[in-house]
Amino acid sequence: MKRILTLLFVLIAIAAQAQYAPELKFYPPNWWTEMPEEEFQLMVYGVSKTLEVKVADDSEVEIVGEHFVDNERYVFLDIRVPKSFDGDGFGLEFIDGDFRFKMTYPLLKRDDSPNIHSGINSSDLIYLIFPDRFANGNEENDVNLSMTDKRVKRDSLKTRHGGDIQGIRDKLFHFRDLGATAVWINPLLTNDQPWESYHGYAATDHYEIDPRFGTLEEYKALVNECHRSGIKVIKDIVFNHVGANHHLIENLPAKDWIHIWPEFQKTSYRAPTLMDPYASEMDKKIMTDGWFDYHMPDLNQQNELLANFLIYNSIWWIEMTGIDAYRIDTYAYSDEEFMANWAKKIKKFYPKFTLFGETWVHGTPVQAHFTQNNNMNGDFNTELPAVTDFQLYYAINDALNKKQEWTDGVAKLYYTMAKDFVYEDPNRNVVFLDNHDLSRFYSMVGEDFEKWKMGIGWLMTTRGIPMLYYGTEILMTGYTDPDAKVRADFPGGWKSDTTDKFTKEGRTTQENEAYEYIQKLAKFRRKSKAITKGSTIQFVPENDVYVYFRYTDSETIMVAMNTSETDQTLDTQRFAERIGSSESGVNVVTDETIQLENLKLPSKSLLILRLN
Repeated sequence: MKRILTLLFVLIAIAAQAQYAPELKFYPPNWWTEMPEEEFQLMVYGVSKTLEVKVADDSEVEIVGEHFVDNERYVFLDIRVPKSFDGDGFGLEFIDGDFRFKMTYPLLKRDDSPNIHSGINSSDLIYLIFPDRFANGNEENDVNLSMTDKRVKRDSLKTRHGGDIQGIRDKLFHFRDLGATAVWINPLLTNDQPWESYHGYAATDHYEIDPRFGTLEEYKALVNECHRSGIKVIKDIVFNHVGANHHLIENLPAKDWIHIWPEFQKTSYRAPTLMDPYASEMDKKIMTDGWFDYHMPDLNQQNELLANFLIYNSIWWIEMTGIDAYRIDTYAYSDEEFMANWAKKIKKFYPKFTLFGETWVHGTPVQAHFTQNNNMNGDFNTELPAVTDFQLYYAINDALNKKQEWTDGVAKLYYTMAKDFVYEDPNRNVVFLDNHDLSRFYSMVGEDFEKWKMGIGWLMTTRGIPMLYYGTEILMTGYTDPDAKVRADFPGGWKSDTTDKFTKEGRTTQENEAYEYIQKLAKFRRKSKAITKGSTIQFVPENDVYVYFRYTDSETIMVAMNTSETDQTLDTQRFAERIGSSESGVNVVTDETIQLENLKLPSKSLLILRLN
């Protein structure tokens, strides 16, 4: 009889395990001991409405709160892990009548190394990589038969091409030797969408690297290798939306998990409605609650459980991988209070970690509205240290492509910089010439190499954190419309490529000149405290010439930009307040000494001098 009872108990246990174990999913899948806060929220999927959950054994860990939602398959648990807890996990017991299932929830020990989560600053140079188009290091993961989109077609710019994490690791030498000190990689999360799954911005799983890019272990190895090479890693994240095939959309935890309209409503993309004193409430709602696209449901971060899901997911990725910064996609479209609370939490957990948001908007006040401590938002503080500086992007394009007028042409650079008083610290903003959503810079200046050099020289000497988009260093071209070549493959990243522009031999003479120009300026920039830590003084442009200085007490850098089609001679007496007694300077590109008196500026040129 005893043996029969024992067998019956085993069968019951097996039945219970079969009922719950295969379906139970935990988000996050693990946590850590000795965290700055003792509590975190665990989402459990696969339960039933009659299920009871408790901490097994005599663990110090406690369930201090339970939250039930519309969908009975979910339960949200507030877990308290005392800082004194010393263990690699704790038991959770799931009870439903006679059925019981016990599992151990893993707890890892935090990595408290001083060289992780170090953040980025104005001494860095960011290199932006679109992973599917950079390099294919592992052809075996190009197609995954378990995923919806099984196509790999390099002749189409709307399908996957096969670039992956291993490819980035293989070519790390390229952007390291170029002078980059940080790499921003467009999203690597699983995008199991039926079309355009290559770009990464329609996630279908918040805790999984897309297997067509690689694995979590490969990503962690990439981060470690970058850190050993002196390169910081920026992870691209999205809060505003997910892919329509996301498992939390296909099986919504609650009705208000996403914004639902009577019929499809796309966002207006009109960010000014958020600060417009005359804006209608409907215009605001369409801006924030409208969907980014048909296949990108808009998340409702006002749902507290969703907000917690996103917050603890962000912490999980930082802790799990050792990354240094977050770039936040479509920042302006998310709930502002949620974003502020999220940023506060991240800064509390990781004081050195950097956050910067994409603010593809028009007008400096509109852009500055999203930054912290800007004195424009009343009692509300966004807690966001920095943004992607689209206003300077517009200004440099005008400067290089339009004749100077009162506010146009190179004058637009002056006027845009003059508005920096609206930021707490404009030096934290990320400055750029192009990115994965914009036409390539070389195309925007009409493939004029001299204009391209002017733009690069400005990028490397203006205030803020400069960012280069992959391929800019080899003069890649392409427009966003109609062909989307802005996301073309880097030549040499695939075994079948006939040219390899990752090598000096594979590049043309002009491409090598471009690469070496950036390389030279990056090396100079890294050593110049005036550029990376110094102050700025600018002078009102005259005759298409814009002059500004970057300086410290011990170093002065003079930058003179001649945007006209004719040579100019500059009367430097006008700049005496910054030049002081200096009579000459060293051209940081050519290393030649140049006299300041009657300084000659060739047409379409930018001169960078370290004053003697």
